[in-house]
Amino acid sequence: MGAARCAGRAGRREVLRAGHQRFRRSVTAAVLTLTTLLGYGPQPSPAAPAQGVPPRIRSGGPPAIHWEPCPEDEKAQCGTMRVPADWSAPYGPSIELTLARRPAGDPTRRIGVLMVNPGGPGASAVNQALDTEYFGDEVERRFDIVGIDPRGVGRSAPILCAQDLVDAKPSPLAATEAEFGQLAAYNKRLAADCESRSGPVFHHAGTGNVVRDMDAARIALGEERISFYGASYGSLIGQLYAEKYPDRLRAMVLDSVMDHSADLAAFVGRTAESAQDSFDEFVTWCARDEQCALRGRDIRAIWAALMQRAEAGTLQDPYDPPALLSKWDLISAAFSAFYDPQWYSFAYYLKAAYEPAPAGRRAALDVDLTPHSFPAVMCRDWSLPVGGWPGYRALIDGLAARAPQMTASPLALTAVSGCDGWPDPPADPQRPIPAAKGPTLLVNARHDPATAYSWAANVARQLGPSARLLTYEGWGHVAYSHSDCVSGAADRYLIDLTLPAAGATCPPVQPVPYGVG
Repeated sequence: MGAARCAGRAGRREVLRAGHQRFRRSVTAAVLTLTTLLGYGPQPSPAAPAQGVPPRIRSGGPPAIHWEPCPEDEKAQCGTMRVPADWSAPYGPSIELTLARRPAGDPTRRIGVLMVNPGGPGASAVNQALDTEYFGDEVERRFDIVGIDPRGVGRSAPILCAQDLVDAKPSPLAATEAEFGQLAAYNKRLAADCESRSGPVFHHAGTGNVVRDMDAARIALGEERISFYGASYGSLIGQLYAEKYPDRLRAMVLDSVMDHSADLAAFVGRTAESAQDSFDEFVTWCARDEQCALRGRDIRAIWAALMQRAEAGTLQDPYDPPALLSKWDLISAAFSAFYDPQWYSFAYYLKAAYEPAPAGRRAALDVDLTPHSFPAVMCRDWSLPVGGWPGYRALIDGLAARAPQMTASPLALTAVSGCDGWPDPPADPQRPIPAAKGPTLLVNARHDPATAYSWAANVARQLGPSARLLTYEGWGHVAYSHSDCVSGAADRYLIDLTLPAAGATCPPVQPVPYGVG
């Protein structure tokens, strides 16, 4: 980011890294529910569900956007537009989408619109568009940055569910056929609850409809073509948009890449290997860094002891006593820590769990409605049949062999277990990815815990010679936010369409303790 970019990275760290106390809160959230690939900033409070029958779109013309100044930033514009709940029934019930536009800082040199999505499914693109420190200064000057909260997410007809029911999800690490059956029964109860609170968006939240919404917004904005930056699950939005509307894209950056051609084995297997790789990198770091709270100790042995105590039901959450942690909770806490990565704080967390202090009084948790679009989106976008209990048991056993400490990727296994018994069949399941018709930039960390580097390599191969994969040789999820080298290359490409050289890499940036650097 250059000199100005350093300030932007500092601001980004404020969003992603609010220090040791934030890690405590993030771990608590992780062990309650793990539902997003990328949590981007504060999310809006859920709105009350609409009553009665939603309005219908009566006009045959394109939707219009109604703009007003954003409450968060009066220099930006916030808008709403109505679109069909089901694009195959354009005159049926409609839903309202919310979007934000931050105009180009230098209108005389404006290139066009850069649409953004930070992933999830469940993170707010409106929040990302309003973040004045994420993109480099020149991108801010040359583009209108537009974020649309995808249908079912944030401010766009959010899918709402009972918080206590979301928190009651059984562990996906089913050990018996009866426990496996509880997963499907739970998914049916959750789906019925969410449907009752969310209106027609519930059955139409898949990414196939999201890209139709995006193109409707493009038309309403008066743009012949758009540029797009999609991180994590946002990369899947970009892939499907490019597949359906290839001639309407000027440029596309896919950061931390989902592979929508991956079958069940590749979906869970590659992600399990990535989660295990992140654990291994944490162990390697701790052995060399003097500030690691567990330096000189056998972390794998400590982890095995913690897992045994979790399985026995005796492992206390050190940051929320006297609550107990299950094996799934512990794995999810580790996975959450590897995103930045938060190695320093995670070492303290493990130490505190292994050598607990006396239990204190646990604060009561609020029980309310919560946004929860993850299964409604995932189960429309992916076909992940497990073949009943025998197939699921074989799947779990195979993953444990590939990821001896992490067992599985919490996100991938949450998706697989969460779709068993879900009422809606996949509308846009995996398929081969067509060749890109224009220059496309993919970026991925070598040691990404969530989106496997092998996924990015496979997507790049399928996109063909018009695509280029830039490898960040470091750690964490969403490479743009971790490396000035990556963000600089992405910014140059967005502005002048110059791709990095084939095989280009960016050096790793060593994690530092919070409050340092």
